[in-house]
Amino acid sequence: MNTMAEAILAGNLALVKQLQMENPACIDEMYNGMTLPNLAASTGNLDIFKYIVEYSRASFNETDHDNRTALFYAVPTDNVELIRYIVERLGMSGLYGDKNLVTPYDVAIESGAKKVTAYFREKYGNIEDMYRNPIRTGMHPDPSIVCVGDDFYMVNSSFIYFPCIPISHSKDLIHWEVIGHAITNPEWASINELEGGRGYWAADISYYEGRFYITATYRLNDNGTVYRKQMVVSSDKPEGPYCEPAFIDEDGIDPSIFTDDDGKRYMLLNRGARLFEISSDGKRQLSDATLLYYGSQKRAPEGSHLLKKDGWYYLFQAEGGTGEGHRITVARSQSLFGVYEPCPYNPIMRQNNPKAGIQRCGHGKPVCTPKGEWYIPYLCGRQIDGKYSMLGRETALDKITWTADGWPIVNHLEGPSTLALKPDLPDHPFVLSDTDNGNFAKGLSHAWSWVRVPEADSYKIVDTSLLLRAGRAPLSTMYSRNILVRPQEAFCFTITASLRLDSEVLKHNSGEAGITCYYDENTYLTFHVVNKSNHLYLKVSEHIDTTTTDAACIDLGLSAASAKGSIKFKVDTDYLKRYFSYSIDENCFTPVCSLEHVYYLCDEGLKKGKRFTGAMHGMYAYLPKEMVPNENTPVYACFENYLS
Repeated sequence: MNTMAEAILAGNLALVKQLQMENPACIDEMYNGMTLPNLAASTGNLDIFKYIVEYSRASFNETDHDNRTALFYAVPTDNVELIRYIVERLGMSGLYGDKNLVTPYDVAIESGAKKVTAYFREKYGNIEDMYRNPIRTGMHPDPSIVCVGDDFYMVNSSFIYFPCIPISHSKDLIHWEVIGHAITNPEWASINELEGGRGYWAADISYYEGRFYITATYRLNDNGTVYRKQMVVSSDKPEGPYCEPAFIDEDGIDPSIFTDDDGKRYMLLNRGARLFEISSDGKRQLSDATLLYYGSQKRAPEGSHLLKKDGWYYLFQAEGGTGEGHRITVARSQSLFGVYEPCPYNPIMRQNNPKAGIQRCGHGKPVCTPKGEWYIPYLCGRQIDGKYSMLGRETALDKITWTADGWPIVNHLEGPSTLALKPDLPDHPFVLSDTDNGNFAKGLSHAWSWVRVPEADSYKIVDTSLLLRAGRAPLSTMYSRNILVRPQEAFCFTITASLRLDSEVLKHNSGEAGITCYYDENTYLTFHVVNKSNHLYLKVSEHIDTTTTDAACIDLGLSAASAKGSIKFKVDTDYLKRYFSYSIDENCFTPVCSLEHVYYLCDEGLKKGKRFTGAMHGMYAYLPKEMVPNENTPVYACFENYLS
């Protein structure tokens, strides 16, 4: 008996028509896990595919499990007429990203479909002239950008990481390099007593009369009477140094600073958008807060920013919470204190497709380029299995266009882009500094952060090695110090690190050192060497909530007192899986164990405290306080390299 799939594969249009007439529901059948419309697209037969589109009950608003449309299946056939029909008549985009942010344009290039590639190039432009979202991978939440001259400066939240609030520079809005921090003085950070996920939230950067101003919410623990304050620093140089932080005792989160045409300066805070006047130096509150507008969706209105353009005050807000309902809305008024009218196109940015690779889009602040183009950076998240935001909240970017009636809309209201044309700005040659590749010879780069403020003499660089001071409290407490980390920026990657087995910390009983995949004091894993009764052991341990479990423990057969040489750790990461192996003075790695479900290194991994950061990885050393021979004398672990 003939089936519709057999007719499609045979290219028999007459039989396809006959079967469709006899049983319209047959188009809903599956073939080897593929829908029949996608099967037809994969054959490259335009006549059959066109008939299915125009005469069957097939639906084309559904995507497969990888979030791929029929266009993905058609591209490798290199039938440009079929592709043209799907794009121009069916309305599917060659720039649409699947769950892994692969587009039909990418598939055309990878599959060698030259005719289709040429068509996409003609329609969308050269792929070399495009950028990909997210523009900043790994933990880069709550972006705020200011343009000064031809330069762009961005700040992001840093929570309890030190130095606090990274400041990045760009010439093209796409490539960024950290150039400094808002708080670099350890005495000014005030984060050592804070739980993970607290600290400095939702930083904003602005420029006024030759100075850069950075403000952020200083979020304390929940065991006092004050939970939130607003921090302000300023500097005449974007990279700093910045002045000692001033704190404004107005409750709320997500501050931003707005300067009106008359020179008066204001701060906005949630809930909704509350506005109050501040001093010209940003350090003092001059008026009570007034609610401008509570938002369009009216759930968790926050992240407010004001923009004045063409006589209108535009109020941008993040709403819906930082999960799947996150969005950007806008309202406007012709007077600063309102009344504000919501945009009829709200939300102007939201991800409506639960299968898409980029989710949780919101918290955006517009920026205008020197050529008058408008863009908006915003936070987003990519999830594993639709559940786990392992990389934390990242930074994406999309273009703003203005409607005839003066409303801003983002990416034509199509949600976050995957591929988009670069801003009309000079290309910026971007080369990572030498220290970003793990060579410590020239010092630590801005890619590295400390979990809270490290102790004095926390590290030394000797030749090409890093001497890392051992902390005296375990990683499971907020009193642990000297943990050196950097954001995890991809779902699949490999890290290696070499540790000297004759490191001083390993000479002491219970001393340990190694690498960590870290979220906070409640959830992390370690791959380390530990001294137990003068024997060296290699361990893989998981810490979840209040429990630490050893996944592996290997006796290295070495005496701690006489061990020489180095051990190289290697961790291969594949989404939620981690594979651990090691090598001692040779290139051959010996497997240790694997962890199949490292779900806990993300916001959703545990319901405890404030989980707004992302997975990190790096190095640590620990020597229990009672084992420290002299509290004022540092004990070090020696790492020869760290490669990510």
